[in-house]
Amino acid sequence: MKIETRELEPSMWMDLEKLFGSNGACGGCWCMSWRIPKGETLSAIKGVEAKRQFKRLVTSGMANGIIAYHDGIPVGWCSFDKRQDYLKLDRSPSLKCDDSNKVWSIPCFFIKKEYRAKGVATLLLNHALEALKKRNAKVAEGYPVKPYKYGKAIPAAFAWTGTRPLFTKAGFKIVGNRNGGKQRVRKEL
Repeated sequence: MKIETRELEPSMWMDLEKLFGSNGACGGCWCMSWRIPKGETLSAIKGVEAKRQFKRLVTSGMANGIIAYHDGIPVGWCSFDKRQDYLKLDRSPSLKCDDSNKVWSIPCFFIKKEYRAKGVATLLLNHALEALKKRNAKVAEGYPVKPYKYGKAIPAAFAWTGTRPLFTKAGFKIVGNRNGGKQRVRKEL
């Protein structure tokens, strides 16, 4: 199976819409969960409002990401942006850091069900890292879900931030929240 990855451009909104489906990927999130300003909640905007906000970001060139395609059909997504564009990160005590102005974040992935566990997330992450290098980013950061202690696979619904093996394989190291549900990992670029 040949998967192609492309960096997001404003004209690709319809591909994201097709990939995310009528529910907006992860329960109506539309990749807005980390971008929510203080005082707003995902439950208040999920669905139509989150879609409207994300569409505005994408079509104005204010959102970054990578889309994976199989035979021209969008099958996966990875979001990346300057950490400070993800307003919710610094409000999370376990994910807060002192140098957020120097960091680019890779906070979420969405892979169509039938394409999971086939290396799509790895391709997306690798392409995102290349895109960050082109932007002269110095530090990439991710927030993988912590593996279960008893070895059972993490359900896809809870792995939308990526998994530790995904980031470890790409050279990321744990830098914060070692024991929390979401961890903070970094890679120097």
